[in-house]
Amino acid sequence: MSLLEKDKAFVWHPFTQYQTSGDPIVITKGEKHYLYDEEGNKYIDANSSWWTNVHGHSNPYIAEKVYKQFLTLDHSIFAGATHPTAIEISERLIKLLGRDFQKVFFSDNGSTSTEVALKMAIQFWFNKGEQKRTRILALEGAYHGDTFGAMSVGQRGYFNKPFEHLFFDVDFIPFPTEENKEEVIAQVEKLFGTEEFAGFIFEPLVQGSAGMTMYAPEILDALLAIAKKYQVVTIADEVMTGFGRTGKLFAIDHLELSPDIICLSKGITGGSLPIGITVTSQQMFDTFLSDDTTKALLHGHSYTGNALCCAAVSASLDLFERESTWEVIRIIEKGNKDFVEKVQQHPKVRTARYLGTIMAFEVEQSGKSNYFSSIKEEAIAYFKSKGILLRPLGNVIFLNPPYTITQEDLDHVYKEMLAFLEKL
Repeated sequence: MSLLEKDKAFVWHPFTQYQTSGDPIVITKGEKHYLYDEEGNKYIDANSSWWTNVHGHSNPYIAEKVYKQFLTLDHSIFAGATHPTAIEISERLIKLLGRDFQKVFFSDNGSTSTEVALKMAIQFWFNKGEQKRTRILALEGAYHGDTFGAMSVGQRGYFNKPFEHLFFDVDFIPFPTEENKEEVIAQVEKLFGTEEFAGFIFEPLVQGSAGMTMYAPEILDALLAIAKKYQVVTIADEVMTGFGRTGKLFAIDHLELSPDIICLSKGITGGSLPIGITVTSQQMFDTFLSDDTTKALLHGHSYTGNALCCAAVSASLDLFERESTWEVIRIIEKGNKDFVEKVQQHPKVRTARYLGTIMAFEVEQSGKSNYFSSIKEEAIAYFKSKGILLRPLGNVIFLNPPYTITQEDLDHVYKEMLAFLEKL
């Protein structure tokens, strides 16, 4: 059997309808911003392998640090024990985040980092004896992961219909825009004024799976101000937006106010190994201190604080200290700006937008933009034939490349995006 035949015989891939989908590409090698298949074909990884691979594939610096860590310690229990690399990256993250952040909690992926944040927010009020503080607010169009808590605070009627009857109740507000911001702000004031809300979770400035929809820092600051007024715990899900994606290290760096909790994953290891990080304040941590063990945060994973993953985080943070990393981020940002200015008046483009290294445009179609649009499969096939791996969000085509991409390859991607529009 070939590799592809074995894959089809034994593997169940995510987000894949096997009845209608084509065969997967058998990737055998990755280098910088390229992926290679078993036949030697080279592809530009234009979406950083689900937005994770910020420093390029098989990054030799990350590989070396993980290798050295493996020779010392691969993994150890993290309850009642610790290790130097976890301590190191915790201290570094706290210094990079600044503000009131003080405590780092380890998990294993982006979904669980948001699960932990939700549990922190709800148990914060439970431990304080304020039992009516149980409601959670989220944004329409949200995506925070595929575990049950994360699905509960995500967009309903999207990926999760079979499970929605099992979700806990969540209040949703409309996605904030310049046109509706006053109405949204008034609605949040009214909701939080009930003093029944434990937390407010949001993707800061960019909603990823909703189609890279973007909103202004000033609007989010206004919502955070209301939350602080009513002492609602605020949770910034930076799983996608963190680590340079918005042109700054964190999306919250665009804000005047600070959330109480931040969730990190994806680019934190340069896309090399899975880890989830939830960071919060000393005030939050102190509410879990008690002689009563049940008031502790009773949450954990077998691979919590895994030393190899922590070594990858350390290496990724080192690379963000290099000016060369930020030079490429600025090149991508400028390229996105120029492309959006060029394409936003195209007759086949509904809207176009960018923030930092993220650029997206909606292909005009009948009805609203839709994750299940047939344009998605057409676009995947077209770009694959041009040596570009993209995974559009329905009729929303977006670019979110590794920070190793060259100007030449960026120009190639932009050129083929325009050619695809002309082909439609």
